[in-house]
Amino acid sequence: MTSQDELEKIRKKKLQELRNMANEPEVIVYSTPSCPYCVRAKEYLTARGIKYKDYDVSVDRNKAKEMVEASGQMGVPVLQINGRVIVGFNRPLIDDALSKKPLMKREDLIQNIAFDPFSK
Repeated sequence: MTSQDELEKIRKKKLQELRNMANEPEVIVYSTPSCPYCVRAKEYLTARGIKYKDYDVSVDRNKAKEMVEASGQMGVPVLQINGRVIVGFNRPLIDDALSKKPLMKREDLIQNIAFDPFSK
């Protein structure tokens, strides 16, 4: 196998990984450790097998600012699911957001930014 063939194989593998990521919902939870509804929201997502990023806004001021800018709220939890903002632990809204496609398709973004660093 030539070096070029190996590079092509690696490139295809990485592109497939990116496509797989694009099919997963993007979920962010802004929370605090002392918030019971934050705990319930995270338990609900975990029970459904949903991966999420959790930001503790009681210690991360940048994420707290990001949360307020996205939601207009200072209370937690705030969830962002596929670009949709949900304030509070609300199962029907969470389920609805999870069932919808992202407001902006990550795969489209990936295709726009994916490049071959070895091409001339």
